[in-house]
Amino acid sequence: MAKIDLLSSEVRAEIDKWIAKYPAEKKRSAVVGALTAVQDAHGGSLTPALMEAVAEYLDLPPIAVLEVASFYTLYDLKPVGQHKIYLCTNVSCMLCGSDQIAEHLKERLGIGFGETTADGKFTLKEVECLAACAGAPMMQVDKTYHENLTRERVDDILAEFD
Repeated sequence: MAKIDLLSSEVRAEIDKWIAKYPAEKKRSAVVGALTAVQDAHGGSLTPALMEAVAEYLDLPPIAVLEVASFYTLYDLKPVGQHKIYLCTNVSCMLCGSDQIAEHLKERLGIGFGETTADGKFTLKEVECLAACAGAPMMQVDKTYHENLTRERVDDILAEFD
């Protein structure tokens, strides 16, 4: 079986939308969108076989896809929880208390950065910047931004997932 067969017709259609945004000779520019589509369709993480399928579909060497997937924090190369929590710890967030928010999240969830709760519900990730400095400290849960965090606000956000 070719690796490309791991990509459903829906995922291929999504990748094709990304490919269409670029000139034919710049097809490799679609790799970020392609990896996102594949990760979303496969439980939130990428396996070596899935990355090879993306490489095959985009006519790229597998290492070119792995380089992108391993560089960006939005990609996970091991299984993750049902919900991903990305906490920004860059300068603006740090100056506004992200260290305290990080400690609260770790204590509340019982995990550290890069770990998943025992029930498989949450994965906690530290990220460099989410481009929401005016709302610091902030975190992203799945695809939703939560700004101006306090311990109480974090508790309210997490309670939405109970």
